Amino acid sequence: MKTTLRTLAVLTMGMLPALAMASHWSYEGEGSPEHWSEISPENQMCKQGMNQSPIDIDNTLKAHVNPLKTRYVDSPATIINNGHTVQAGFTANAKDSVMIDGVSFQLQQLHFHAPSENTLHGKHYDMEMHLVHKNADGELAVVAVMFETGAANSELSKLWQAMPAKAEESSQLTQKIDINKLLPSDLSHYRFSGSLTTPPCSEGVRWLVMKHPVTLSEQQLKQFTSVMHHDNNRPVQPLHGRVVVE
Repeated sequence: MKTTLRTLAVLTMGMLPALAMASHWSYEGEGSPEHWSEISPENQMCKQGMNQSPIDIDNTLKAHVNPLKTRYVDSPATIINNGHTVQAGFTANAKDSVMIDGVSFQLQQLHFHAPSENTLHGKHYDMEMHLVHKNADGELAVVAVMFETGAANSELSKLWQAMPAKAEESSQLTQKIDINKLLPSDLSHYRFSGSLTTPPCSEGVRWLVMKHPVTLSEQQLKQFTSVMHHDNNRPVQPLHGRVVVE
């Protein structure tokens, strides 16, 4: 049953308020990314930050990064159309997590951008999924997965079946999501330090961008873009000397 986004405020407040709640920022017109810092004093990092995301992944440093260890189980979720993206939120007692450098990060939510926000050698993918995690100290880590058009994605279909068509609506998924099926079989990835890609653009976020894409059908991509009505990707940001490792 669909409800308004306001009824889910208690569930989403602890995730990422800028993503979970609609506000005056947008991807077009006066609220577009180049104006985010003008909308609120809290958004100054969007303009002044030196470690902003997304980025273009081009030159990398071979550093033998630790393998990503995932622990995703079938989890119930609430799917939200907040006007900026389509987001699936997970309860506080969900057991989905990843292990990064020996530290456990619990999955908070996942959401989508089309076209992709991060690029590879200047190339946008058709869509990008961000799995947002938080550790016990409140630090964030985002696992990013690229999608390219091809075969339909059966697990994505479960999300899309419940996707609200209107902003500030939500619905409870009737089927549990197996996040493992939204990931490539090879979890090799690029790593860099970055930020949230939406206001307030907070920095100190660990980014892990999967090297290998997964697929979605053209119809699945069209279903998402038709609901969004516009591209929802922030332009790539300067590296300012940052190194991307793999």
